[in-house]
This record gives sequence, C-alpha cells and structure tokens, in this order.
Amino acid sequence: MIKKLGKIAKIITGKDRGDAFEDPEYLYEKEKHLIDKPFFFEGTNGKAVLLVHGWTAVPYELRRLGTYLNENGYAVSGPVLKGHATVPEDLADVRWEDWLKSVEDAYSELADKYAKVHIIGTSIGAVLAMMVARDKKAISSLTLMAMPYKLRMEKFLFFVLRAIAPFKKYAKKAYPPSFGFSENITRRTAYRRYPIASVLEVFRLVRHAREKLPEVTQPSFIIQSEADNIINRKSADEIHARIGSKIKRKKHIKHAYHTFISDIRNEHVFEEILGFIDEN
Repeated sequence: MIKKLGKIAKIITGKDRGDAFEDPEYLYEKEKHLIDKPFFFEGTNGKAVLLVHGWTAVPYELRRLGTYLNENGYAVSGPVLKGHATVPEDLADVRWEDWLKSVEDAYSELADKYAKVHIIGTSIGAVLAMMVARDKKAISSLTLMAMPYKLRMEKFLFFVLRAIAPFKKYAKKAYPPSFGFSENITRRTAYRRYPIASVLEVFRLVRHAREKLPEVTQPSFIIQSEADNIINRKSADEIHARIGSKIKRKKHIKHAYHTFISDIRNEHVFEEILGFIDEN
C-alpha cells in the first residue's frame, strides 16, 4: 500500500523521492545482504554525517536516513559498534567504553577528510554520539533520537539484573505490538537475545552520560516518540533542559516505536534532520 502511494505521489508531483522513501519492507527484502554491513556513501558538498546505531542493532536501521542525507550532498558513514552485527555472544565481554571507541574511531576517519562533521545517533547510539561530541568540540551538530536520559525502572532493573547476572547469562527480548505491527525493521535485524552483562553496561553508560550533558555545546536536535516504552517519556525534556547547547531544538513524534527512524510513517523526520544540519 505504501509503495503504491509513493508511485501515486510521483505521478502527481513528477518527482521520484528515491530509495530513502521506499517501503521499508520492500527495501529490506532487496537489501538483506547489507543488513550486517557498515556503510559509507561519498558526498558532493564537502561535509559528512556520522550515523550511530543502537544497542543490539545494526547500521542498517539508519541506512535509509543515510541514503537521504547522501542524496542531498553529504558523505555518510554508518559504522558497526563493537560486538554487534554478528552473534549475541560477541557482546558478552564488551564494555561501554569499547562502543565509545568505535564511534570515536569512525569520527576520526571522517574528520581527517571533511571540515564539517555532524553526528546523528539513535537510542544508545545517541548517548554515544553525545559523549563523543562532549570531547570533540569541532563536531558541527548533534541529532539525538530516542536518547535515554533515564531508562524505565532504571534503579530497580539494574539491581535485579546485577543480582541474577552470576546465574543467568542471557535473556530474550520481548516486544509489545507497535501500532498494529509486531515487528519493524530494527526489531527484525537486532539481536533477539542479549547478554545480561551487556545490558548492565547500557545502564552504566546512561548513568555516566547524563552527568556530562552540561558539557555538550554543539547545536542539538532532540527527538523522541511520545509512545516510547523503553526510555523515560520525559527523557527529551530532561535532555533539552540540561544539555549545554545554546542552539537546541526538541521534537516529539506521534504513533511511533522507540526506534522510530526506521519507520516509513515518520519520513518527514528525515527532512527536518536535513534542515537542522544544513542550518548548522
């Protein structure tokens, strides 16, 4: 249905919006061989964007956004965080500092070639993007999507998980239906189970990062779903209030899951993100 609507829009407007606005289901079937791969698209405007995926996920969840930004001139890099895009066992001994180094290394590669580099992250990828921006003041702008200021029931869950970690090594994900859909692209491509030791690293990272928010000064665009069932629903408000950026914008998305950027129903967000990085 979405694909048909896209064709109708093309007939009416005379414009082809490209792969970035294709039906994600159609692209997923066409691009299965790319799901576990990092990506890099060469740009034409001399500027670059670093895209940082979330915990247990893969760069593919941000590939459509990357395609759109590239179609508008930007070089785009989508690296793999350490322990991801393979098997859950590879996450077991990875610390949050290792994920941070993955992002720092990817940023350094872009900074060597491009005078302006923007960073966009989703979920834990947004936390990592923020941490890198705190230390790399040359970063031009920061877009934080679904970034947790706090995780839901954070203190209680951290206590419980730390208590059971010596006895239970892995847990399975349980997803609630999301607006009539049992799965979206991120859910299909992410690990279906995870090491409990790794989720404890997520809690440690979130706790550490929120203390550093006042030290971030780049222009920042903070976006969160109103129906996010993973992070505290006031996270965007808290981040917006505490981040040290003088230029900052906040947006709430309706009818979307936690990782809304992979959802075709919110394609207008692509355009707003492009507008923000163009301005900065």
